[in-house]
Amino acid sequence: MDDEVCAVRPGTDVAGHARLLAGIHDAVLAGRAPRTAPRRLVERSWRRVAAQGVDPDRPPAPDPVGAAEVERRRTGCRLGEVLPELRGALTSVAEDAHHLMVVADADGVVLWREGARGVRHRADSLGFTEGATWSEPAIGSNAIGTALAEAAPVQMFAAEHFVRSHHSWACTAYPVHDPRTGELLGIVDVSGPAETVHPMTVALVGTSVRLAEAVLRHRHEARLEGLRQLSGHVLGGGPGLVVDDHGWVAAQSGVFGIDRVAAPRHGVPVAVRGIGACEPEPVPGGWLLRPSRRETLRLTLELDPPRAIVEGSARWTHPLGRRQTDLLRLIATAGPAGVSAAQLSETLYGDRTHVVTVRAELSRLRKLIGGLLLARPYRIAPGVEVVLMQPQGNPYADPVRRGWLP
Repeated sequence: MDDEVCAVRPGTDVAGHARLLAGIHDAVLAGRAPRTAPRRLVERSWRRVAAQGVDPDRPPAPDPVGAAEVERRRTGCRLGEVLPELRGALTSVAEDAHHLMVVADADGVVLWREGARGVRHRADSLGFTEGATWSEPAIGSNAIGTALAEAAPVQMFAAEHFVRSHHSWACTAYPVHDPRTGELLGIVDVSGPAETVHPMTVALVGTSVRLAEAVLRHRHEARLEGLRQLSGHVLGGGPGLVVDDHGWVAAQSGVFGIDRVAAPRHGVPVAVRGIGACEPEPVPGGWLLRPSRRETLRLTLELDPPRAIVEGSARWTHPLGRRQTDLLRLIATAGPAGVSAAQLSETLYGDRTHVVTVRAELSRLRKLIGGLLLARPYRIAPGVEVVLMQPQGNPYADPVRRGWLP
């Protein structure tokens, strides 16, 4: 398997390899050239955490969030839906191999931790507990934090960890993504004593994650199917949509080609292209969206402060992050042909390796403005007027249809 993922290979002398890595770690931190270079993934991580000021001898003291915050995060993390599947695939294996199964959210906060009692006690001494943040800036190079930073699976062994107190551990972490949008949901990790490291752990964790993503997709489709069966009784003959709590469209009437709108909230209008502003009405399992009147929608992007303003029969404002603003500006200026996630990654980051990050950010953006932003490729929906504003408030160009700006 790719050495960018696996820390050891079948037949590796684990003890000898640990000594080699300790020598590499000591040399690099002392400013000397090591006999053997660290893996590229490890070297990138060490550079990041050193720049962030992590001390390999005195890492930041773990400062876990409280039980109430852990519970709040568990409720909001979709990985809780597939925890039984992850337990079935990994917990018994982890216990037998003297490992832990750990599930962290997209911020690197540990939400669930299960496995061998003795290893749990060892983890406690490092602060590797529920509620602890295990990102690179918080704790240095580690499988969970590095998997978050790299948006890729990571196995980290012994002295590949930046902090010396972690050198007796081996950890394998795999990102879990929302199968609908590509958005990062969190990390599944198997960790234990360094001497128990095994190259097949990467395949085991990866298979478990793919199973979890398949279950999430199946349950999403089942929920939409349940809403479809209901839609005939609530849609009637006029224009409207039936959507789930996240804005995914189960059924539509009088419009077509809309797969997602902004996540409905009680009392907050939802902009639907071809219809205009709709008032959300709760129905079992989702929402009914009906128009107040048919109209043209205008999307104004302001840069200072960054926000999107949607205007129809009503006017509402969505604050944006800087990265969301950059993405929406690039998509608006791409024209009707749109732009791919790879092209956006290359423009924003200088390469095409940040596609997952771009898709996750665009998923959050579509949750705000919904069907005004289309995917595959990303483009502004037909019939939506777009205005881009300079920081001082002057438009870049007159509003035009379909998001195209000269």
